[in-house]
Amino acid sequence: MNIQMNHESEKELLENALSDLSAFNELYALYFPRIYAYINYRVGGVQDAEDIVASTFLKATERLGQFEWRGDGSFAAWLFSIAHDLVVDSYRRDGKVPDSVSIDELPDIRSDSVLPDDAALRNEEFEYLRQLIGTLSPRRQEIITLRFFGGLRNKEIAGILGLDERTVASHLCRGLEDLHRKYLIAYVQPRKEDAYVHIE
Repeated sequence: MNIQMNHESEKELLENALSDLSAFNELYALYFPRIYAYINYRVGGVQDAEDIVASTFLKATERLGQFEWRGDGSFAAWLFSIAHDLVVDSYRRDGKVPDSVSIDELPDIRSDSVLPDDAALRNEEFEYLRQLIGTLSPRRQEIITLRFFGGLRNKEIAGILGLDERTVASHLCRGLEDLHRKYLIAYVQPRKEDAYVHIE
C-alpha cells in the first residue's frame, strides 16, 4: 500500500471503515509503523509497546464514529492523541519511568545496504542520541518523539498536547539545539581528541 496516501483517499477510507473492516485494515497498515515507533520509544519493552499499540487501534475502532474529519493530518493527530493518552496512563498506572529501549527495537537504524562496521557505528551513534533525548525535559522529549518517531507536523503535535503551534515550534527548536550541543560534547569532541593521540 502507498504510504503517501492523499487526504481524499484517506477520508474515503475513514468513511468506509465505519462499515468495512478491510478499509480499517488499510488504515491500520498505513499507521501501524509510526504508532509503534512512537509508543515503543516512549514506553520501552516490546511487550508493553505491543499492548499499548493494540489498545490504541482498539479504541480507534470503538471511537471511529466520533471522529470528525478536519482536513489533512486530522486523523493522524486523532490517532496519536489516543496513543499519547494511553502512554501517559501507563506511566501513571505503573508509577515508573520507561525502561531503556534496546537498539534492536528502535526503527530505521539498520539497512541491508549498510556494511557491518558502518552498522555498528550507526548503532553506537543512535544509542548516544537515545540517551541524549532522555536528558531533555519531558515536554521536549514528547515533542521530539512525536515529530521524528511519529512523523507528525507541529500543528498536529500542538493539537495532541493542547499547546499553541508556536510553543511546539519553540520547544522543538530549542530541544534540537540542546541535542546537537550535547551530542557534540558527548560524542564528536571526544572522538576528535582521540584522533590526535599518537603512540610514541
